Amino acid sequence: MVPVLPGLFVGGAAAGALQAAGVAALLSVDAEEPPAVPGIRTLHIPARDEPGTDLLSHLDSCAAFLSAARAGGGAVLVRCHAGVSRSVALVTAYLMKTNNLTFEEAYATIKAIKSDAKMNEGFEWQLKLYEAMGCKVDVTSAIYKQYRLQKVTEKYSDLYHSLSAELQDLPREVFAVDPTSICQTLNSEVLYRCRKCRRSLFRSSSILAHAEGSGPAAFAHKRITDPAQLRNDSRVKCTSYFIEPVQWMEPVLLGVMEGQLLCPKCTSKLGCFSWRGEQCSCGRWVTPAFQIHKSRVDEMKALPVCGFQTLET
Repeated sequence: MVPVLPGLFVGGAAAGALQAAGVAALLSVDAEEPPAVPGIRTLHIPARDEPGTDLLSHLDSCAAFLSAARAGGGAVLVRCHAGVSRSVALVTAYLMKTNNLTFEEAYATIKAIKSDAKMNEGFEWQLKLYEAMGCKVDVTSAIYKQYRLQKVTEKYSDLYHSLSAELQDLPREVFAVDPTSICQTLNSEVLYRCRKCRRSLFRSSSILAHAEGSGPAAFAHKRITDPAQLRNDSRVKCTSYFIEPVQWMEPVLLGVMEGQLLCPKCTSKLGCFSWRGEQCSCGRWVTPAFQIHKSRVDEMKALPVCGFQTLET
């Protein structure tokens, strides 16, 4: 048990030693839940020390537990099996959130106190995403949506031969609400409709932005030999939107690795999807990919007119 802040410890400790150390609350992050100790408040996060383990989704609830425990008096311990990775990741996130520190600053603080602290690279990546979201798990942000999609893809990547069966049970939260199933109140969001039949397909909040790729140079497998095509000033811009899956896509996605995305009303081709990923026209590889061609949809923007709002294509 190593003190990090007044009343906050990190490390590994046997359950029987907690009361002797004055611990009043325990945040345990391990594959198995520790036995209950009378008089000690406990929050258990089931997680293995593996890069693919999802800690990000639990960071806010862990921070709330630690803050409440410290405010209630007595010591609180954050523990895992070895006390060097999972517990260190949670305490680092807590320092980031409560002390307004960057990931690098908070992690350096822990390592200066605990020399054997070393979280795995997956946890480091998740804490950097947490920092990018302002140290708050914003489930509506593009950052978190892309993270959730990547987690779904990773879950099935090691089950390639049984992937079709596994994809029959996708988490409901990865699907955005179908715009046609909710009240069409006008706001600052842009609505995207099928260019052919005008059916509403997705909103601007569903677009997952990606860093611009290197253009034609990224398509070396297509043997581009014209030097002019490889110049930076000739980069091809993105001709598609990469979005989170929307509820109307569900029947097409289940049990299938890749395929076409058709308008659910007029069946005109909108784009394609692939759990393995697709390359954008800008050269960037996006995984997983739910790709809608810009030429197949229209933007509908809300504009104020004489105190009212109207839609403009």
